[in-house]
Amino acid sequence: MKALLCLGFIFLATTVHGRTMTKCEFARLAKEHGLSGYDGVSLENWVCAAYSESSFNTQATHYNPGDRSTDYGPWQINSHYWCNDGKTPNAYNGCHVQCSELLGDDITKSVKCIKQIVREQGMEAWVGWRKVCQGRNLSDYLRDCHL
Repeated sequence: MKALLCLGFIFLATTVHGRTMTKCEFARLAKEHGLSGYDGVSLENWVCAAYSESSFNTQATHYNPGDRSTDYGPWQINSHYWCNDGKTPNAYNGCHVQCSELLGDDITKSVKCIKQIVREQGMEAWVGWRKVCQGRNLSDYLRDCHL
């Protein structure tokens, strides 16, 4: 019973404090930040990746008990490899950014980091993208957005 209450509180806290954008709001923001066609990746793929990772929640976090890392922001950038949260053991911080800076509606630092990630590892770095987006027709992710 205690575990259920605790999980419910975490979900409620994420829902109350996070801002979940619509697909068109997020697509517009991603386009403004130069993601359309970046490194050969279509805007639809970037939007699908964010949807599959966080449902466009700019405050999303997810704890990974296996390596005690946390994923941050709309693209769920991992603290073991890409950002510093001050609590992940043996963290690398490849993007040279504080993980807290990847949360919120200003996605500038997240975009800078995901550009580095895709240059080094490709879109395959995102498990959500591989499962939900890879090899699929993604036209619905921009449909009716008037971009």
